[in-house]
Amino acid sequence: MKQKVINNIFKRLSIDHPEPKTELIYVNNYTFLISVVLSAQATDVSVNKATKNLFELVETPKEMIILGEKKLKNQIRSIGLFNSKAKNIIALSRILIEKYNSIVPKKFDDLIALPGVGNKTASVLQNVVFALPRIAVDTHVFRVANRTGIVRAKTTDLTQLYLEKTVPKKWLLKAHHLLIFHGRYVCKSRSPLCNKCSIFKFCEYKGKLN
Repeated sequence: MKQKVINNIFKRLSIDHPEPKTELIYVNNYTFLISVVLSAQATDVSVNKATKNLFELVETPKEMIILGEKKLKNQIRSIGLFNSKAKNIIALSRILIEKYNSIVPKKFDDLIALPGVGNKTASVLQNVVFALPRIAVDTHVFRVANRTGIVRAKTTDLTQLYLEKTVPKKWLLKAHHLLIFHGRYVCKSRSPLCNKCSIFKFCEYKGKLN
């Protein structure tokens, strides 16, 4: 897809969402990291419900350690994979205390070394917290980017690589959320709302509905 077309796509999407930002509710960098870890294979809505009470008790790695794994599990029991997520959160909290003075690191390699933090989680954190031009790829971003033809890639990692090379610089900070919102509310997986799509004429999806 030509740069001019990609630019027009993001221009239209930015009109739909002028100030796109995460829908996760958090208190500080640490609680945002916890929310993103919890969001793996879970919706933002379900994470926010679970963390509403959790973040009244915990705002720092030390407070998380004091809470403990058993009580943490009780707080996040409504979220999928809560057992492994609780274990990882306690482990990464210890590392933050011991290695980073309880401060969430900025470097990508430092982030992905934390338990439960992968490429997507690290990229989301860098984009939202540190305002770095990263385009984390979840199921919505993967679907929209490849369905529209902005990129053609078979994996999320390749999709991110191609997006960060292809998307015009002026849109890099917003691209992640613009694509998420479009996928979440318009370009849905099974029933895309093509009649409400602001980028319909630019979309290369063969199955789009006229």
